Amino acid sequence: MKKLFIPIVIMTIVLLLNACSSAKQITYFQNIDSISLAASKGLFDARIMPKDQLTITVVASDPSTSKPFNLSIQSTLSADGRLNSSTGTLLPYLVDNNGDIDFPVVGTIHVAGLTKDQCEELIKEKVKPYLSESENPVVTVSMSSYRVTVAGEVTSPRVVPVTTEKMSVLEALAQAGDLSIYGRRDNVLLIRENADGQKEAHRLNLNDANIINSPYYYVQQNDYIYVEPNKVKAKNSAIGQSTTLWFSFVSILTSVASLVVNIIRN
Repeated sequence: MKKLFIPIVIMTIVLLLNACSSAKQITYFQNIDSISLAASKGLFDARIMPKDQLTITVVASDPSTSKPFNLSIQSTLSADGRLNSSTGTLLPYLVDNNGDIDFPVVGTIHVAGLTKDQCEELIKEKVKPYLSESENPVVTVSMSSYRVTVAGEVTSPRVVPVTTEKMSVLEALAQAGDLSIYGRRDNVLLIRENADGQKEAHRLNLNDANIINSPYYYVQQNDYIYVEPNKVKAKNSAIGQSTTLWFSFVSILTSVASLVVNIIRN
């Protein structure tokens, strides 16, 4: 009985240590109480980039004066080919590779690198000369194509739309159902493309609360977030493939042996 007791104790200790290790690997923000978050102070503003789609509206007290500045479809084709009049659907502006949009009446406007507020103010100043001096137009700009992709060891890999133009990497992961139990929290890969088309790769450690201070805490349009599988998932995958191949081999060998036996008997 004593001989069995010692191995059981050792096995229990090993299991407890593994459980503690697993908990440390899964828990987010482990050092949140011991670091300063002062570096995270400040409101985030997304910047317009080439290939973004912008929805822009210009509103004035006299609708007829602002109408030329609103890019819209005024009529549609019905199933029988007839034109149907409508109130108009706003069309998005595609920012070209130079960071410009072609705005009605005004012409080319460079918008890349601007925040939403800065773009609104710029367009407002551009259209004012075409309106009466007493007119104070209201310009609204929204990024209609803002989205990020989340893949890898998450519950539901997907393309996540960012309707508020502000989303943290943790919110993006939550939208994908959060990391699975097999996802590595300490080495999340973020691939980002800058305004010049240059790709950048960044590694994020969700276990470390300093991620809140990181310049990559908030996602940028078209970011790609990939969660790597941990060693347990990788080993299980390898074991699963090896087991399948082994059973296939045994099955074929058994079939051949049975065939040989039947031939010999006959």
